[in-house]
Amino acid sequence: MHMNTPPRSAIRLTRRGRLVLIATGAVVAGTAVAVPLLSLQSEEEKKPTTLLIPEGWRAGQVYEAVDKSLALPPGTTKKSLGKADLKLPNDAEGNPEGYLFPATYPLEQNGKKATPESLLSYMVDTANKKFNGAPIAAGAQRNAMNVYQAVTIASIVQAEAATKADMGKVARVVFNRLERGMPLQMDSTINYALNRSTLRTTDADTRIDSPYNSYQRMGLPPTPIDNPGEDAMRAAINPTPGNWLYFVTVKPGDTRFTADYEEHRRNVAEFNRNQQAEQKAK
Repeated sequence: MHMNTPPRSAIRLTRRGRLVLIATGAVVAGTAVAVPLLSLQSEEEKKPTTLLIPEGWRAGQVYEAVDKSLALPPGTTKKSLGKADLKLPNDAEGNPEGYLFPATYPLEQNGKKATPESLLSYMVDTANKKFNGAPIAAGAQRNAMNVYQAVTIASIVQAEAATKADMGKVARVVFNRLERGMPLQMDSTINYALNRSTLRTTDADTRIDSPYNSYQRMGLPPTPIDNPGEDAMRAAINPTPGNWLYFVTVKPGDTRFTADYEEHRRNVAEFNRNQQAEQKAK
């Protein structure tokens, strides 16, 4: 927000009274064997075969998910970045944020179990295919920016827009502010700097010393702030026409865009009242 998510075959005894003790022992033994076999099969069925990366996840969340899906010690995937040989743009300087494309990835590739390096490479290769094609590359050029800048804007749109319908308007606010030489003042960039997700941004938050503090620093943040999906990318290269400079989601389903600061202040005041009412109700 700019203020200002197997069947078992049954054992049948065909003759009554014959070797009852032995037969009973056989049934017990059979059960003893069957139970662990069924347990093993159940465990196999529980193992995931794919990894879903949702839109808007940060790189840190992706690393944790890869570690968990591959049953690796925490931190393994992040440590593997240096040897992953990811095909990132020069502007990224080795940081894959924004290029870990949200999609579903197989945990077995070409008959081999996936590794952190292979999964990260798969994600980056998918992003490059999506972003470097004619629509995105041409759209970025049409808006006087490179693809990496478009991905950065899309990541802000992904984090800020309450609905898909709002994405184009959020993108337009970003463009309008950049064109007017105004700081973006996006709470999502503060959240990224502080590694959190919240709707509440305090005055103290806006004074933190970080290149991601878009309240104090002009222009785009140095990297994307999450991994955007295709809808956010389309919004970043095709922003909705409008003169908006401010927006706030007053309540779920009610995001208000305006070019008038005083109107925005009234909207923010309404947002604060709604937040206070929710806190009292808890």
